Amino acid sequence: MSEALTPETPEAVLDDAADEAGEEEPIKQRKNGLYPGVSDELAESMKSGWADTELRGLKPIAQAEHTAARRAALSARFPGERLVIPAGNLKTRSNDTEYPFRASVEYAYLTGNLTEDGVLVLEPVSGGHKATIYLLPRSDRENGEFWLSGQGELWVGRRHSLTESEALYGIPASDVRELTAALREATGPVRVVRGYDAGIESALTDKVTAERDEELRVFLSEARLLKDDFEVGELQKAVDSTARGFEDVVRVLDKAEATSERYIEGTFFLRARVEGNDIGYGSICAAGPHACTLHWVRNDGPVRSGDLLLLDAGVETHTLYTADVTRTLPINGTYTELQKKIYDAVYEAQEAGIAAVKPGAKYRDFHDAAQRVLAEKLVEWGLVEGPVERVLELGLQRRWTLHGTGHMLGMDVHDCAAARTETYVEGTLEPGMCLTVEPGLYFQADDLTVPEEYRGIGVRIEDDILVTEDGNRNLSAGLPRRSDEVEAWMASLKG
Repeated sequence: MSEALTPETPEAVLDDAADEAGEEEPIKQRKNGLYPGVSDELAESMKSGWADTELRGLKPIAQAEHTAARRAALSARFPGERLVIPAGNLKTRSNDTEYPFRASVEYAYLTGNLTEDGVLVLEPVSGGHKATIYLLPRSDRENGEFWLSGQGELWVGRRHSLTESEALYGIPASDVRELTAALREATGPVRVVRGYDAGIESALTDKVTAERDEELRVFLSEARLLKDDFEVGELQKAVDSTARGFEDVVRVLDKAEATSERYIEGTFFLRARVEGNDIGYGSICAAGPHACTLHWVRNDGPVRSGDLLLLDAGVETHTLYTADVTRTLPINGTYTELQKKIYDAVYEAQEAGIAAVKPGAKYRDFHDAAQRVLAEKLVEWGLVEGPVERVLELGLQRRWTLHGTGHMLGMDVHDCAAARTETYVEGTLEPGMCLTVEPGLYFQADDLTVPEEYRGIGVRIEDDILVTEDGNRNLSAGLPRRSDEVEAWMASLKG
């Protein structure tokens, strides 16, 4: 990896040089366009001789109409208030390298823009709000920023001009470097989405309160409970790519056996990067007893024939919508009798849960339906003393079911997490909501309360379910779920 001439802006470098020299000469050099360690000839050469690369005739992004409607709803909720929604900044991974940037969900939801340092501001005006998207403009060629700064375009790639951004996002665009000063001078009530941009928050310190800002965050979280047509389409894209990623994994299980769970992780990641932006969350590639660890993301264990592989993974689209799908697969292609018994029980519980997803149903209904089936199986197998009503009342099945049966899905894998309890887990399902249904049974390797042959077996089946006007639609129905169908599907891919 090559190293930038300087990790700082030209201005900062020159100011430091002036301090060290104790004289004004570096400042005079800066005014003449010269830089420390750079010849006059090179500095002049780098200023000119570049083609005009402005993109003209750009069309708005596919979701522009939807983001405009979302901003209108936000404006109506907070009339007369300045609303500030940052994208966030780059975060250092180590020394002079950064993590890949992912814009805040709130900002991406309202703009469609995904670049670092962006800020959406809704300024109150008569009759509503005026929206402005504040972004970094193209790198300055005159002052050398584009090649001397570590974040200059020569180093990290071209970014859209402000004019291009206006065309793409349908929002007037301004230079974000002027925003903090403007916010310090702002008057009237202000709200900001916290946790993404310390500089923006600092500029608003004496103008905002935690309680009012939380109301803004909660509103934006609850707004995402209902998906529009564009969002449903993106979720389907994510699910379809995820299904292909699962097929990729089945085809290389023999190679994973020769290496480790890392081979599975890497195989799925390749599909996510080729067809999407990234994985939507850390892939769980849990073979053997690792399947009993709910969030096993180390993925460094062995893959053995005769064991099960619990693969919980999702592709994230370029617009940041993610799938979340789980299949528990026999590594050698065939379930043992006990594995099949446990798998079929989880499948039956998932079927009951999916059937409970429909308009007007309580959000908790699908969880209760799945838990009842699992409790019945545990009683039937003699692992817990019945009757079933007693087991459910005392929650005794939870020793082996462990987690809730699902969650909302969208731009976050656990979407709408800031929504109020009464509108989410105690709410009612409506058409346009998208959620997972994912029951499981997990018999820990050291669980002495179950027969030895159960220990180390973990099974989860998860699908992404859209609530429709007349019931539901399983977005991930293309991936087989029934045990016999899974075996046939695996055989067709390996053959």
